[in-house]
Amino acid sequence: MKSLWKGLALILVLSICSLKVLVAQSDAYQLTIDASTSKAKIQPTMYGIFFEDINFAADGGLYAELVKNRGFEFPLPKMGWLEPNSDRHSLNTASGMGTIIKTENQPANRNILRVMVNNDQGYELINEGFRGMGIKEGQAYDLSFQAAKGEGRISQINFQLIGENGKVIGETSVAPTSANWQVYTSVIKADATAEKARLKITFQGTGLIDLDMISLFPQDTWKGRKYGLRKDLVQLLYDMDPGFLRFPGGCIVEGRTLAQRYQWKKTVGPIEEREALVNRWNTEFNHRLTPDYYQSFGLGFFEYFQLAEDIGAEAMPILGCGMACQFNTGELVPMDELGPYVQDALDLIEFANGDVSTPWGKVRSEMGHPEPFNMTYIGIGNEQWGPEYIKRYLVFEEAIKAKYPDIVIISGSGPFPDGEYFEYGMEELTKLNAAIVDEHYYRSPEWFRENATRYDSYDRNGPKIFAGEYAAQSVAIASPDNKNNWNCALSEAAYMTGLERNADLVVMTSYAPLMAHAEGWQWTPDMIWFNNLQAYGTANYYVQKMYANNAGTDLLQVTLDGQPVTGQHQLYASSVMDENTNQVIVKVANTGAEAQSLKLVFNGAKVGKEAEVWTMATDELEAVNSFEEPMKISPQASTAMLKKSSLEVKIPAHAFVVYKIGLR
Repeated sequence: MKSLWKGLALILVLSICSLKVLVAQSDAYQLTIDASTSKAKIQPTMYGIFFEDINFAADGGLYAELVKNRGFEFPLPKMGWLEPNSDRHSLNTASGMGTIIKTENQPANRNILRVMVNNDQGYELINEGFRGMGIKEGQAYDLSFQAAKGEGRISQINFQLIGENGKVIGETSVAPTSANWQVYTSVIKADATAEKARLKITFQGTGLIDLDMISLFPQDTWKGRKYGLRKDLVQLLYDMDPGFLRFPGGCIVEGRTLAQRYQWKKTVGPIEEREALVNRWNTEFNHRLTPDYYQSFGLGFFEYFQLAEDIGAEAMPILGCGMACQFNTGELVPMDELGPYVQDALDLIEFANGDVSTPWGKVRSEMGHPEPFNMTYIGIGNEQWGPEYIKRYLVFEEAIKAKYPDIVIISGSGPFPDGEYFEYGMEELTKLNAAIVDEHYYRSPEWFRENATRYDSYDRNGPKIFAGEYAAQSVAIASPDNKNNWNCALSEAAYMTGLERNADLVVMTSYAPLMAHAEGWQWTPDMIWFNNLQAYGTANYYVQKMYANNAGTDLLQVTLDGQPVTGQHQLYASSVMDENTNQVIVKVANTGAEAQSLKLVFNGAKVGKEAEVWTMATDELEAVNSFEEPMKISPQASTAMLKKSSLEVKIPAHAFVVYKIGLR
């Protein structure tokens, strides 16, 4: 009898378990992927990078120069330089002093420093770098400077790297030999690491000597180029496999005034001849005043084109259209004086693509790149709005199309994704048959989740779309308290399924801003954070990378109950095929607080038996990556097995997952 009861109990338990399995299976949401038909081609430019010199992203960041104000060209010419032992009020006893001397030899490099060393009490000249200098033990640093000896007997110039503790961590000496200007070079090898080192210069002997263009670069730059780019930052960009690089901004294109606008011609040619300019972000925000923020243009248009080429991206320069930033002065160039601005655009195309026999092609060649850069895109205006922009854009378009009909021109719909400015701009640009319109939006995470269908109803006969600047704001636009938290990144991942689902219309996308120095930022959030020694990608970076690394070549339809997956049950999805890797790729975001069972069914293609799975997930919506935990929120790899051409998985709560399945 006991055996009978035991048997019945076992049957009951097994029945309950079977019922639970059936219930679990019936609760699974079925995503159906139609792999039989390409809905649209995914453009190679679909996922790219937007670079702007904000947050010390160029000088003090991507551009690896360690000396701030190396040519003494800031409006306060000694900004960044210290003279701790100089006594200006008692010259008879002072160890020495430096005096700025203005020359008129050429407009870009007017200032030199005339150093007078009075005695052997130790005159010192110290450069503080960009919130210090990042120096790594065992690394070599290229020193260069220009000098001309004056009266007296200065026999040697000593250069020392001083760590935070005041100790010398590397040094070299150079003997100046000529009364004429001469370039001197040497190498400093560091025997310790310091995040905030300084460069100290002292002199042997007394007398006068003129100095200029004092420079220090790591030898370990991207591709080992002398005076090049910071290797770890470029590596993060390269790893994204971006389709394009948009540069140089952003609002710095426009300038607060037209006189302070970005002028590309002043950023090419010899480094010492590039005219420095105030960075328009230096005192823009009271919460982060950075009056020492200037542009040396060591990272200029040639270097931008070269960087794009290095990372396999299309170069996408943006030029001003004769309108200063409308959030500042809104200064306008009169229409009858717009000619030089238009000529700048035509000359830029020649610089990028022209034969070496052309004037600007020759400049490019002399800088070391005789082959053309083969530029395809050019942007006119950053985020201008209103009738004045449309009038100016039309002049540029007519001139460019007349001379370079194959160049694709990118226009802009203003700074907002809706409202009067946006509606006017889109209407007028549609009338003009504009090729690509750049849209910008900085909104809440909720906005991004709620607008995943934004482009579903756009007119397919109108312009193509470039989502050129976007980022979820955890607090509010321009708030210093914005964080690159998982809630923002996950919401962007959900929104991006809508960008991908509309790949017939949306042909370019990029997060913004790209980079921020931990002690030199003005705007948050930002995709990549760095200090003088380290750099890390945020959760937002890894979402962007997941999309860019899995862009595919053809858009596929993915549905839930016959409808696009746009937030039902807090699920968002898109799918592509990659004809190069012979894979189907499905991207799914679960913005809900519960894990969910999914069944991915593939129609119209024979799929393999194993799926590659990349998962980003955490229930800590406020979690962020950091210098201490740079990979806290990053993709984790696993595998899953398919059964009868379907994949049954459980997607975690608050997760973004990419499923990659090979085709047979």
